[in-house]
Amino acid sequence: MDLIKIDDLEIFANHGVYPEENEKGQYFYVSIGIFTDFKAAAERDDLTKTVNYGEVCDFVCDFMTENTFKLIETAADGLAEEILFRFPGAREVYVEIKKPQAPVNHKFGCVSVCTNRKWHRVFIAMGSNMGDKQEYIAYGLKLLKNENAVRLLKVSDLIETEPYGYTEQDTFLNGAAEIETTLEPKELLRLLKEIEESSGREKTFRWGPRTLDLDIIFYDDIITDSPELTILHREMHLRDFVKIPLCQIAPDFVHPVLRKRICDL
Repeated sequence: MDLIKIDDLEIFANHGVYPEENEKGQYFYVSIGIFTDFKAAAERDDLTKTVNYGEVCDFVCDFMTENTFKLIETAADGLAEEILFRFPGAREVYVEIKKPQAPVNHKFGCVSVCTNRKWHRVFIAMGSNMGDKQEYIAYGLKLLKNENAVRLLKVSDLIETEPYGYTEQDTFLNGAAEIETTLEPKELLRLLKEIEESSGREKTFRWGPRTLDLDIIFYDDIITDSPELTILHREMHLRDFVKIPLCQIAPDFVHPVLRKRICDL
């Protein structure tokens, strides 16, 4: 991955906890690092194939001057996210904001905060076995696509499968989607649960019927197990209703634990 750096961009803005900071303003110095792939731009000597750092500078200045935040942590976090959203070639961003006139009663060079944000590769399993199953899944995908922090990349065909665990219920439609997101795993989980609930899903019992089911199968190659969230799903490699749709959209993705491609599973 290549890196574009902007160091100490000087901006006069009005961020701070104290009213006088918001009223009088002060100078901030913003440094940006953008991880991208500019090989095509270098080979063709073509600005359109890379992230235009001049446009980034303009955007950073506008963002810092058009908003007022109490905390530079908030400014840094929002700035990193917005750069990822607005510049398609940006894969990962770090932001440092220096505040040399911070209200500190000691001699110091500056106070600064740093943050890092990136696009994460995620695979989601989708299922429905109530009402208009196809429409419920389409509804879930539409809401995902409308999120700024989510890019919907690929969607598999839907397949009809027999119910798993509890068999006295209607057949399922199942599919899989590949997305990119800047959300952390628990943030993404909350979003998926909100989408499920907005589809009318009600809590019943394990393996019971549902209007919409959205499960995180892979999130980059991380492995986590907590009461709120488990990645990887312990039995996904045994379930055809997960593997078959995944194989259609990501046959060469390697299972982080089993070290086998989805197509081989």
